[in-house]
Amino acid sequence: MSAIINEPEVNDNVETEDAVRENVDNKVDNKPAGPDLSMILDIPVQLSLEVGSTEQTVEQILALAQGSVIELNRKAGEPLDVKVNGTLIARGEVVESQGKYGIRIIDIAGGNDRLNSLL
Repeated sequence: MSAIINEPEVNDNVETEDAVRENVDNKVDNKPAGPDLSMILDIPVQLSLEVGSTEQTVEQILALAQGSVIELNRKAGEPLDVKVNGTLIARGEVVESQGKYGIRIIDIAGGNDRLNSLL
């Protein structure tokens, strides 16, 4: 005589009750699903805007005087690089508001751009 055992059906697409509860709790509290970054939000970082760059010899730099023009590797109207601690994070354009300069972000750098900026 053999016994028939009814095992529960396994469905990999169904979330566990705990996972469903956690998702609902996050949505109710409007918490982001990622890691808690609150401990690092007040750490100062160096934000810089790079119009362009060039390489020059010491002799060329010493020859600079008031009114000298240094040719950069960018064309007029190209976006500036927005860097945090030297790492490219975005590109933007210069804007003026109430007599002060600012930058309007027009593109957020992807992972490949960030990697290339380190090389």
